[in-house]
Amino acid sequence: MELVYIILYAVITLAVLLGAVTYAILFERKVIGYMQLRPGPNRHGPWGMLQTVADVMKLLMKEDIIPRNADKKVFILAPIIAFVPSFAIFASISWSENIYGADLNIGLLYFIGISSITTLGVLMGGWSSNNKYSLLGAIRGVAQVISYEIPLVLSVLGVVILVGSLNFRDIVHYQESIGMWLIIPQFLAFVVYMISAIAELNRSPFDLPEAESELVSGYHTEYSGFRFAFFMLAEYVYAYAIAALATTLFLGGWLGPAFLPGIVWFFLKMSVIVFFWFWLRATLPRARVDNLMRFGWKVLIPLALLNIVITSIIKVWMG
Repeated sequence: MELVYIILYAVITLAVLLGAVTYAILFERKVIGYMQLRPGPNRHGPWGMLQTVADVMKLLMKEDIIPRNADKKVFILAPIIAFVPSFAIFASISWSENIYGADLNIGLLYFIGISSITTLGVLMGGWSSNNKYSLLGAIRGVAQVISYEIPLVLSVLGVVILVGSLNFRDIVHYQESIGMWLIIPQFLAFVVYMISAIAELNRSPFDLPEAESELVSGYHTEYSGFRFAFFMLAEYVYAYAIAALATTLFLGGWLGPAFLPGIVWFFLKMSVIVFFWFWLRATLPRARVDNLMRFGWKVLIPLALLNIVITSIIKVWMG
């Protein structure tokens, strides 16, 4: 019976994610369009609702091309390595009091560990393409992700110290018990987390691994058709996953006034975070690579360490 529940949860989660990604892309293009005083997609369906569906169909019908001098086995495997971890981490997310895949005691550790595997997919895709732009994009991507993984992990340690657990449900219940979202006592950690998350997701203004003006399209330059779709899908699924993690750790998870179900509050909080990232993309120019690395190592990591020290002192003082 438990196996049936897990399979059913995985199928429903995948279906919801595919639908959410489809309309997240449309919403992103609409939001950026309005911010730049243009209508955005408006040709297919009412309000352009079918534009992304048409784009996906066109993408899937394109010829699947593998470069002649590419390492074919690695080239084929890379998109799968990039996507599968992004989907697997949703097993640990608690959408509400009773809706979750697995109630893991090491949920946060599982989330961070599994999500790191995608970096291998990026490196494999860039290296196996036998293209200088792909390789440079992959190296940039790996350097960026590793550099910003450190402040991201350090920023969530403050929450772990306060709660004393790596379990997502325990973290939400702790916020319920103190009557306060952890964004208030952990505001510095939240700021470090949000900036690091943008770099982890390769989103503007930190979209250097895919900088089209410098690297054509970065590590997935040589990919087309459904293999390219896998990379894009992984990127957007990760955006939802990182937003879900922020909702759980800092915004009280499913907690909210009783006139709406907990899962609705969870999705609303996630949507606000995702909208914030769309807003940044429409507003900020791309950062320079040396400034990006310097900011991560010299600003975010010290701030994250400072937050851990302050949180530890508060924890000892509270007893």
